[in-house]
Amino acid sequence: MSEILWQPNPEAAATTALVRFARQAGFEPDDYEALHRWSVSDKGAFWSLVWDFCEVIGDKGNVAFRPDEGNWMTGARFFPEANLNLAENLLLRGGDADVAIIASDESGAVNTLTRRELRGRVARVADGLRRCGVVPGDRVAGVQGNTPDALVATLATLSLGAVWTSCSPDFGLAAILDRIGQVQPKVLFVSPEYRYGGKTHDISERIAKVVEELPDLAQVVSSGATLPGAANQSEFGETAELSFTRVPFDHPAYILYTSGTTGAPKAIVHRTGGVILQHLKEHILHGDVRPPDRVIWYTNTAWMMYHWQISALATGAAVVLYDGAPVIKSENGLDCSPLWRLVSNASVTHLGVSPKYLSVLAAEGFLPGERHTLDSLRALLVCGAPCLPHQFDWVFDSVKRDMMFASISGGTEILGSFLIGSPIHPVRRGELSVQALGHAMSVLDERNAPVTGKRGELVCTEPFPSMPLTFWGEDGKKRFHDTYFSERTEIWTHGDIAEMTISGGAYVHGRSDSTLNPGGVRIGISEIYAVCERHPEIEDYVVFGARTADDEEIVLALKPAEAANIDAELVRRLRADIRRDASPRHVPARIHVVSAIPYTINGKRVESAARMAANGDAVRNLGSLANPECLDEFAGLSRKGAL
Repeated sequence: MSEILWQPNPEAAATTALVRFARQAGFEPDDYEALHRWSVSDKGAFWSLVWDFCEVIGDKGNVAFRPDEGNWMTGARFFPEANLNLAENLLLRGGDADVAIIASDESGAVNTLTRRELRGRVARVADGLRRCGVVPGDRVAGVQGNTPDALVATLATLSLGAVWTSCSPDFGLAAILDRIGQVQPKVLFVSPEYRYGGKTHDISERIAKVVEELPDLAQVVSSGATLPGAANQSEFGETAELSFTRVPFDHPAYILYTSGTTGAPKAIVHRTGGVILQHLKEHILHGDVRPPDRVIWYTNTAWMMYHWQISALATGAAVVLYDGAPVIKSENGLDCSPLWRLVSNASVTHLGVSPKYLSVLAAEGFLPGERHTLDSLRALLVCGAPCLPHQFDWVFDSVKRDMMFASISGGTEILGSFLIGSPIHPVRRGELSVQALGHAMSVLDERNAPVTGKRGELVCTEPFPSMPLTFWGEDGKKRFHDTYFSERTEIWTHGDIAEMTISGGAYVHGRSDSTLNPGGVRIGISEIYAVCERHPEIEDYVVFGARTADDEEIVLALKPAEAANIDAELVRRLRADIRRDASPRHVPARIHVVSAIPYTINGKRVESAARMAANGDAVRNLGSLANPECLDEFAGLSRKGAL
């Protein structure tokens, strides 16, 4: 078993919602395995108890789960008689004077909105939407920063039973149109300006071009700077009573988008009831979020973690919004303090970031626990990429020893997590702590047999409420089925390479499409990344497979750190470390120095784009990449130029 880095305090663990939930379900809290088996075998009873325990607002109906023997996963239905409203669940918690939103930006200023103030702003914007003719099922879109205005627009849309979809203002024209252009929004909320990295960016011309390409728009609403022809969000609508349109459990609430690196972004339609049940389960049971906690995930408004974070309002907690860069360049180097200053000033209890962000802090020698008061922080969470074992060490050495650390893994497709943390389980080095309640997870080998302690395809074998309703557009259900169920009949194939552990946790080694296959043997890339991470001369890296005459060879591309030199001696040490710490099969056949690594506009490293460019294949949908120009360099890589 992996080394235990943290154990929950028994007295604190006994007060958690997960312990109370387990006992209410008839299980001893220390028998999580039995609780989990029940959660995936008696799905109706489990999700019905989640509804009651988390105090979901709405009419539950008399049926919690309706199976479909012919289409076990895709035909099953949860709460087919229920009616509810997502915004009602997020807004009708807590007292009028309770803090709902804490908002900050790169200036460090902190502003708050009470529950009463938030409800009033949502009611007024909802009135404006009604006056534009928005009705249940209509799409409303946003291109806004992570600000209170964006959250108000989201909640106002949901309160009417309309469908919210959003992009971040740093997305390019093609990236915006590839996404919200698919769904024909009736109203568009925009921020013509945003500030990032110490600079103000004017995107009013881009917004004007977006509007030209959306013929079904009835209204554009501008936040902050004025925009010709647009209503001002601060004056949009009139003072009104807050009301909610309840809709069926499967009624669409959000449309989110895949990264789009293998084609046009898929528009994933998420159902109202699935969103609230999944998020309340994760926040309350797995995160132990409670009033008056304060929850932040560093995200933009396009990423699924934005939607995940704002659901914390339904627990009675406040959400903390940060709009800007988490690390800011200054004359004195990199300023790594913005998020940690906010944690201290806003008494944040739950902070979510990415492993890449932790890598930057470590490379800069930044020690949050020494630089900031973090007494309030009870949980640090990471997702977006596999969190490497040595990063677990760094967290407990450099941030705080007495807190839950959770590496979690799921996706935009489920708007939540398959593998997750737990406030009553130990944190083991490199491991995702537990399988999430309500998700029947397995790792299948090449025989399609479930295995433990061996890598394979991560799958889910039982239906769950937050499974997407469909993909938007023509043949949406077929495209959805082809994406997740074509490989295995009525078994969700997630696209991750993972490994279950005997302790009940798991490792995630990366995406299936980035798995290497030299000599016909499948190997993951996380071990190679773990070695690269330890070398301060390397700022960034990407590994991919390059075609040869009859096989595949491993290629490692390295971006040097500023003022650093990657020479033959470093490459020799790197190869030796990979051979020792991973295996001889992991040693790259070629190592190249590059000036940039490809990333999506949501900040995820894209091995597939690097591989396709290096192999001479066309990279589809360049609009999904933040820096597509770097692929020209990968297209020119050759064995002759390798180190």
